[in-house]
Amino acid sequence: FAAPKGPGPDTYKGWLFKWTNYLKGYQRRWFVLSNGLLSYHRTQAEMAHTCRGTITLATVHIEVGDTCHFVLTSGGRSYHLKAYSEGECQRWVSALQQAKANATQMMPHSDDSGDEGPLAQPDRALIQGALKTLASKLEDLSTCNELIGKHGAALQRSLSELEDLRAPTDGADKLKTVNERATLFRITSNAMINACQDFVDLAEAHSRRWQRALQYEREQRHHLEETIEQLAKQHDSLERAWRESPSTHNSEAFSLSGESSEENEDIEFFDAMEDSPAFITVPADDHSQHRCLFSILFSLCLQDGSGSYLRRGRRCRIPDKPNYSLNLWSIMKNCIGKELSKIPMPVNFNEPLSMLQRLTEDLEYSELLDRAARCDSSLEQMCLVAAFSVSSYSTTVHRTGKPFNPLLGETYELDRVEEYGYRSICEQISHHPPAAAHHVISQRGWTLWQEITIDSKFRGKYISIMPLGNIHLKFHASGNHYVWSKVTSTVHNIIVGKLWIDQSGDIIIMNHRNKDKCHLKFSPYSYFSRDVPRKVTGVVMDGEGCAHYILSGTWDDKMESAKIIESSHGCGGSEGKQKTVYQTLPPKLMWKKYPLPENAENMHYFSSLALTLNELEDGVAPTDSRLRPDQRLMEAGLWDEANAEKQRLEERQRLERRKREAQANLALEEGKEAESHQPLWFEKRTDTETAESSYVYKRGYWEAKDRQDWSHCPAIF
Repeated sequence: FAAPKGPGPDTYKGWLFKWTNYLKGYQRRWFVLSNGLLSYHRTQAEMAHTCRGTITLATVHIEVGDTCHFVLTSGGRSYHLKAYSEGECQRWVSALQQAKANATQMMPHSDDSGDEGPLAQPDRALIQGALKTLASKLEDLSTCNELIGKHGAALQRSLSELEDLRAPTDGADKLKTVNERATLFRITSNAMINACQDFVDLAEAHSRRWQRALQYEREQRHHLEETIEQLAKQHDSLERAWRESPSTHNSEAFSLSGESSEENEDIEFFDAMEDSPAFITVPADDHSQHRCLFSILFSLCLQDGSGSYLRRGRRCRIPDKPNYSLNLWSIMKNCIGKELSKIPMPVNFNEPLSMLQRLTEDLEYSELLDRAARCDSSLEQMCLVAAFSVSSYSTTVHRTGKPFNPLLGETYELDRVEEYGYRSICEQISHHPPAAAHHVISQRGWTLWQEITIDSKFRGKYISIMPLGNIHLKFHASGNHYVWSKVTSTVHNIIVGKLWIDQSGDIIIMNHRNKDKCHLKFSPYSYFSRDVPRKVTGVVMDGEGCAHYILSGTWDDKMESAKIIESSHGCGGSEGKQKTVYQTLPPKLMWKKYPLPENAENMHYFSSLALTLNELEDGVAPTDSRLRPDQRLMEAGLWDEANAEKQRLEERQRLERRKREAQANLALEEGKEAESHQPLWFEKRTDTETAESSYVYKRGYWEAKDRQDWSHCPAIF
């Protein structure tokens, strides 16, 4: 072990054990004490590029415990540390106390420029002096104002007397008086102007400093609020853990409740199991155990009480997501270049919704289509359709979990006729490549349908998800038929760091009835760009190519439209092209994202609609995603059981695929035409307006539900 060392009295380096959480316990970290700061790293080599955390010793409280243990408390957070021996612990404590004393002595004499840190006493005196100077300048301005009024009135009287003058002999004297008073007025006016300039210059000189001070105080308040919130979450988590298994934790572990479970989310992901296998293997259970476990879960879902699934009102919460750490890179590192749907993934990286339910979630802002159906102008209608197409991405900003790949023949219905006037049905029509068909009909004047194939690639540092296929929307009254496609979604920081999602690309929305068009551009995030993140811009044009509306906003917050009243060609375009400059009316808000439900961060960041999508309902088809056992178990927090179910379902699907392939090969050998899988509720047709061939709803699902006749449905679960 490396002993503490350092070239100076205020520099110290060495290994210490730092408490992380009650599962991992103490973890060895390399600590560096220098210039009044204590920083820590996972390894010595990591010092060159990564710091796991920094503790300011000027305000730290040092508490020495027993058995080589000591605690540092700073900013509402406690760091529990252990040394290898009593002597080493004493040396560290002495070095920390000396560094704290030095840092405390330096605090009053530090050179505070106002850019960072709180305002020291000299700064307060400086501000008070500046305020006194500004008050003095303000008094000068007031005096000048009185003099200008006085001399101005005198000058006005002299001018009036000059106009009334009749005798030429008196003219010279009066003119002299007027000139004198005009000179006084000019001098006073110049003094007033100079005083105003001094006041403005002084105010500008100090306003920047005050703004920095105000910004610092705001950041400190925000940091304090985050710290308090984090402590409350940790306290609640530890209480739950103690209630679940109090006998397995000793008193020492729970005396460390001031420490966060890890440095932050990024580091927790980076620090996950380095030696984990490429896939989690879970022993398969026999079928009776499957049915028993799922029956218990189903009965729990049906029971009355808090969180009841079958109460009349829609549910507003689901069980909190368990805090299971798993290294995504350990699974994905051997899958670079592969299609995402072919990579075996444990449920730890999923969210408890299927891809069919994610497609249905696009209807969260269906009221935009209700408003569009009432529009008399096709161009205004196009604006609302564009806002609807953008709104479908608003729920993805925090949703880094992967939806479950639906099984072949899996369906999902959403009947919201009573609340929102529409009913929706989805079916998985292909497994490789994964493809789904979706149909929505609304009593409020519109029908939407789509066939989406998901093409995804893992690129090492990020995952690209490219939805292929078009979305169709038709309004019953006008016959306007809109068609558009989706943009590319990218999940970043697969190797290290916090996962985040970006949307990029172009959407062209075409009205096939009158050729109106909208071009939307989703700008990819760039560290060097000055644009607002997640920016979306667009223009709405008529069939002749004339622009009528400008659209702007962000895909995670809102969209606005501004009517164009005049356009002109400017200069400065790229490749010699002229830029078009539009003059518009003030923008109008078309769409604003709903706030997330309370505690959303612990419920997979689900929106209010997403929380209800997996809610059990009576009478749905036996192939409905709500009844998928691995998905239900994951939602209930039983992830080990969910992984076992997922493995069973995937193996069953592979056996079914091999059986179909064998039957197809046998048919070819006999000279017969091989039968492919045929969807139950959708059939392939060619659209008469767009000439596009796709799967569309052939009717029958809702009638079968009314009769409760599901005899044609396959047993896929």
